[in-house]
Amino acid sequence: MRKMDEMEMSISLKAIKGAWAYTVLFLAVWGVIDYIQTGRFGFPFFLLITQNLVFMAIQTFLKWKLGKDEK
Repeated sequence: MRKMDEMEMSISLKAIKGAWAYTVLFLAVWGVIDYIQTGRFGFPFFLLITQNLVFMAIQTFLKWKLGKDEK
């Protein structure tokens, strides 16, 4: 498989961001509806929170690693 060029990489990142935003919105709406119906936070809320925690942890790690490599 060949390496992606900058335009393909940009398109791919925009698609990933769009899919991520859709998932976050979907889980948030599902979580609110689930909370209204049951009175407790269920699986959608748990998935929403953990997904964003994993995202932030990976982003923080990669920024730290990049900063460490530049020194």
